[in-house]
Amino acid sequence: MQETFKFILQARQKFIELVDSLSLEQLNQVPAGFNNNIIWNFGHIVVSTQTLVYVRTGIKADTAWVRYNEDYKKDTKPARFVEQAEIDELKAIAIQSIEQIASDYAKGLFKETTSFSTATYGYPMDTIEEVIALTSGHDNVHYGYALAQRRLVQSLK
Repeated sequence: MQETFKFILQARQKFIELVDSLSLEQLNQVPAGFNNNIIWNFGHIVVSTQTLVYVRTGIKADTAWVRYNEDYKKDTKPARFVEQAEIDELKAIAIQSIEQIASDYAKGLFKETTSFSTATYGYPMDTIEEVIALTSGHDNVHYGYALAQRRLVQSLK
């Protein structure tokens, strides 16, 4: 699992580099053909991983503790201009949350988990290892969207 956590952290660092390379206006722009923007995709991976790993597995009761969950959870769309302070906080949470998950995994916190399937993939996940593998793939799907969106927002300078 250490390699999986390392890969997730490296991928999130690349996403942070993408975020850092763009202006606030570009991050907040919803390109034609999309219903969200780059910063929404980034915020979505941050809140989704915490929800999938801790709430959907039954480790925590609800998402009240997940910062920005209401803004970036599944089926939401950008509803406001996201300022730099929030972006900076999301970047910190993106890394810290994975480090916390890795620490909790090493401590054996996830020995008892509740099986669940996501609406997106429909595949039942019975172990925390399956959930973490899914979140890695989910992160990269949204990174791919953000890369496509970057091309569009940069072309409209």
